[in-house]
Amino acid sequence: MKILGIGNAIVDVICKVDDNFIEQNNLTKSTMKLFFDENEFKNLLKNLKVEKTVSGGSVANSIVGISQLGDKAGFIGKISDDEFGSNYEEGLKIENVEYFYSKKKEELPTGTCLILITPDSERTMCTFLGTAGKINEKDVSTDAIKRSELIFLEGYLWDEGDPKKAFDKAINNANKVAMSLSDLFCVDRHKPHFLNLVKNKLDITFANEQEFKSLISAKNFEEIINFSKQLNKLVIVTRGEKGAVAVNGNEVFESKVQKHLKIIDLTGAGDLFAAGFLHGYINKLSIKECLEKGTEMSSKVIQQIGARL
Repeated sequence: MKILGIGNAIVDVICKVDDNFIEQNNLTKSTMKLFFDENEFKNLLKNLKVEKTVSGGSVANSIVGISQLGDKAGFIGKISDDEFGSNYEEGLKIENVEYFYSKKKEELPTGTCLILITPDSERTMCTFLGTAGKINEKDVSTDAIKRSELIFLEGYLWDEGDPKKAFDKAINNANKVAMSLSDLFCVDRHKPHFLNLVKNKLDITFANEQEFKSLISAKNFEEIINFSKQLNKLVIVTRGEKGAVAVNGNEVFESKVQKHLKIIDLTGAGDLFAAGFLHGYINKLSIKECLEKGTEMSSKVIQQIGARL
């Protein structure tokens, strides 16, 4: 197998809302809020018209993108034996992704993420992790990891306790490790741990400019470049309208964004960028070509609703 993703198995529930809905529910636009109370989460959902549901989660979105590009890909993520769990499993099968997890009835339900799209195309996410966040080392197949050329992890999944043990087991058995830092709140919450991963454990790191600035307390983009050069690993930084940059040792590569796009929904832009880049990487394309493939994939996905092409 080319790539195995390990991440939060989350059913994405996509809804269109106006700015008032964001304000009335004390949400911060363009961020992700974690809900720990199932009833509070259900109350938010009951007033919404659902556009569609998708087998999501950040790394799962990337893995589906990689599968769509013709690479053999697999995924590990924890679900419960419930309706959403069955939908999740079926959704990955349809996309030719091998799912290395046998579901059983869990205390918590399958994880769900409300993706609220406002008229300006920004997405605000409300996530109830459910059983997804309870992944442990027993849920992670050593055999599947060893048979993969590369594993791809997400910062959203990292947490003290069982998820950390699952991460460590995956990293210790992997041939190569890539990871996305996922979100600013993840970086702020786990800064010393993420910094240790980036410096000592990861072969490839994906982050946007804000996440990286927070990680190393950088004042400007130049500091990010200098830090990345010293790592002597592969670091990819996405910069929104300014495109993306990859640093590999002392070499720096840039890719500009595609112009004149009709942006509808930014959901999955980073996930599909990673899919394009990793597709290029495992198929031995140059780093410049990998960046361009990532940009092409993210450009396509933001011109439609949801994180699937």
